[in-house]
Amino acid sequence: MERAARQRRRQRGGPTGRERLSGGSMKSKNTGATAIVSTILVVAVVLWQMAAQANLINGQLLGSPLGIYKSAVIGFTQGQLLYDTWVTLWETLLGLLVGSGLGIVLGLVLWFYPRTSAIVEQFSILLNSIPKIALGPLIIIWFGSGMISKIWLAGISTFAVAIISSCAAAQEVDRDLLNLFKSFKAQRAKVFKKLILPASVPWIFSIFRINIGFALIGAVVGEFIASENGLGHAVFVAGSLFDLNTVWLGVIILTLMAALLTWVVQLTEERVISWKGEQ
Repeated sequence: MERAARQRRRQRGGPTGRERLSGGSMKSKNTGATAIVSTILVVAVVLWQMAAQANLINGQLLGSPLGIYKSAVIGFTQGQLLYDTWVTLWETLLGLLVGSGLGIVLGLVLWFYPRTSAIVEQFSILLNSIPKIALGPLIIIWFGSGMISKIWLAGISTFAVAIISSCAAAQEVDRDLLNLFKSFKAQRAKVFKKLILPASVPWIFSIFRINIGFALIGAVVGEFIASENGLGHAVFVAGSLFDLNTVWLGVIILTLMAALLTWVVQLTEERVISWKGEQ
C-alpha cells in the first residue's frame, strides 16, 4: 500500500525534464526581478538624498539616507541599537515558534476529530479577527512589561492563523490517495503518519512564512505599549522626539529582520523537501 502511494505521488508530483527547465527559468526570472527591485531602491535612495541636500524636501519631516546612516553608526557604536535589535528578534522568533508550532500541532491533530475541528476553526477565525493591539494592555498587565509579554503577543498573533491553515492542510489531502489508504483498511493513525503529515509539509512552511510578519507586529506592538528595550520602543521614543532618521532606521532593521527570517524558513523548506525527495 505504501509503495503504491509513493508511486502515485511520483506520478502526480514527480518533476519532469520540462518542469526542471521551467524551474530554472523561474529562478532566472526571480533573479532578474530582484535586480530590478534593487536598482529601483538604489535610485530612490540617491534621489531622496539629493532632494534633502537641495532642500527640495523637509529633512526634519522626511529624514534623509545620510541622516539614517549617521543614526545607525551612533546607535550601533553605543550598543543600545544592537541590543534593541537582539531583543525584538528573540521576541519575534520565540513567539513565531511557540504560537505557530502549537497552532500547527493542534490543527493537524484535529484531523482525527472532524466535528471538533469545525468548532475550533470558527473560534480561531473569531480570535484572528480581534485587533492584537486591543489585547496588548491585558497581556502586559498579566505578564509584566518584560520579554515574556511580547512573546505572548507575538505567539497569539500567529496562533489562530496556524490553526486555520493547518486544518485546511489536513482537509486538502489528495482524495485519491486517501481512498487508496481506506481501500487497504489502514488505521487512521497510519493514514495520518503516512499521508496527512507528509502532505502538510509545504503548508507548514507556508504558515511560518506568513506568520513572520504577524509575530513581528505582535512583538513591536507590545514594545510600543510598555517596554524599556526593543526596536518598537526605540521607534516610539524617536517618533515622540521627532527623530525621523531613527524612526526610518528602526523600520529598515525590522524589514531586514523579516527578510532574514523568511530566508531561513525558505532555506529550511528547500532542505527538507530535498531530503524527502531522496527517501
